Amino acid sequence: MNAEQVFDILRESMLVTLIICGPPMAIGLVVGVAISLFQAMTQIQEMTLTFVPKLVVLFITMIIFMPFMLATMIKFTEFIFDQIIAGGRT
Repeated sequence: MNAEQVFDILRESMLVTLIICGPPMAIGLVVGVAISLFQAMTQIQEMTLTFVPKLVVLFITMIIFMPFMLATMIKFTEFIFDQIIAGGRT
């Protein structure tokens, strides 16, 4: 296994991480901004108001995107296993 193959595996692992973490992080960001705007407009400064809706939305997001995330992880795992079987040769 040479350095190019190692960098390919590292690049692929970072890309898979971003693809899997992207949807929940983006939706969490949107919900957080919406709640912050709501708090700023109504002057409600309750600390639990930010956590509970974000948790609920993130759990729902995880349930919705779970098939996509699982398929991405399975594809990446198969790629890694193929690299192991090939001994690093492509």
